[in-house]
Amino acid sequence: MSKEIEVKVLNVDLEDMENKLIKLNAELISEEEQHNIIFHAKEKTKALNPNTYLRIRESKNLLTDQVETKLTLKENRGNVKIRENMETTTSIDNVESMIYILENLGYEISSDGRKHRKSYLYENIRFDLDTWDKNTYPYPYMEIEVEDPKDLNKAVDLLEISPNNISTKSIMELKKEL
Repeated sequence: MSKEIEVKVLNVDLEDMENKLIKLNAELISEEEQHNIIFHAKEKTKALNPNTYLRIRESKNLLTDQVETKLTLKENRGNVKIRENMETTTSIDNVESMIYILENLGYEISSDGRKHRKSYLYENIRFDLDTWDKNTYPYPYMEIEVEDPKDLNKAVDLLEISPNNISTKSIMELKKEL
């Protein structure tokens, strides 16, 4: 189980952000093509926070040709100024079987999309430059993930990001606003 602390930067020029990261000597750690399948419980239960969901992610790292498939339980723990999730992740080797199991446990697919992601690391700050397929989400954005919330301010200052463009919304919440 791990804690994820992140925000999204909307209304962003990914090429401009990437150039700024390169000038800072940030390390390109991954370039991926992802297939993300999101599941929600068909019936809401007291056991599950409504902001909790399951995700199957198939990722192909274009730098190494490594392919990984993982199932993650994401539990949202807070959305004030910064998005905080607890993630529990495990590797899986058969997507179709996992979908079958989840559907038989009362989960249904709520989103199925593909994303291109380039990831940079600067000190302890991870920057993900994301572009979804147009049907999933038509606008590119950048995620900033930090271990220490204080590093978020550092990242915003380094890249000269307007606070007005920072969002704690999930991709599903952003999609609802379209």
